[in-house]
Amino acid sequence: MKQVGKIYDAPSKHWVGNGFYVASMFSYHDTHKNCDPFLLLDYNAPYHFKGGGGEFGVGSHPHKGFETVTIAYSGEVEHADSHGGGGVITPGDVQWMTAGSGIIHQEFYSQKFSKEGGVFEMVQLWVNLPKAHKLTSPKYQAISAQDIPSVPLEGTSKARIIAGELRGVKGPATTFSPINLWDLEAHKGDALRLEVLENHNVLMLVLDGVVELEGYLAHREQLVTFQKGGSQINFSTLEKAKVLVLTGEPLNEPIAGYGPFVMNTQQEIAQAIEDMRSGRFGNL
Repeated sequence: MKQVGKIYDAPSKHWVGNGFYVASMFSYHDTHKNCDPFLLLDYNAPYHFKGGGGEFGVGSHPHKGFETVTIAYSGEVEHADSHGGGGVITPGDVQWMTAGSGIIHQEFYSQKFSKEGGVFEMVQLWVNLPKAHKLTSPKYQAISAQDIPSVPLEGTSKARIIAGELRGVKGPATTFSPINLWDLEAHKGDALRLEVLENHNVLMLVLDGVVELEGYLAHREQLVTFQKGGSQINFSTLEKAKVLVLTGEPLNEPIAGYGPFVMNTQQEIAQAIEDMRSGRFGNL
């Protein structure tokens, strides 16, 4: 069984652009949290946006060397990038962008949501690319809620399989290394058992509710980390909960990060900066 490492409260929130008020639950600097191959997770907890129109979000900015995954729980985000990807994601949808060799993109509230307002809740995850694929061609996967399969768990709980596999059901996202991304809706009183690979690192974000793991309690906006080893996660729900589970085979490769670039060496970071300045990422 996977043993709990530690449970972390959400750190202080900060603005990304003028539309996303997030807590960075982990970053690639947090090596003690066993995050590899995941680089960063920003959680925009639910808040009510009053609407009225305008542009809210993040304007044109670059990325290189990894993937961004945006999961919409409430609200709408409109994305566009320099390689022709883009679209609007609505509740239940996932936007999976591979920056690879370099991309420019922007993301704002959709025009409809900006005008009408409502509750906004999103997760953005950064997934590292293996060294062999750092310079892969950029691409965009628009994953709609209807294309994400769901599997029943113990009791009346269920899980959406965004990436990887659970209980024989595979998710629609294509990945460059073995990872799982499971979006759980856990009902009060259910005792859940999730099989995971022993060599995978595991992280659990509680978005809502309370779960109990080995006598530890994890509440809303808390991150659960796990020790290495073990092939099962056991937990129960003290009240209805939303839980995001990430598992991945660690790349065990050096990380050199600089803002929106994550490479393996400082020389590659310098090249990324030169590529951006020279216009090799394209333009919006």
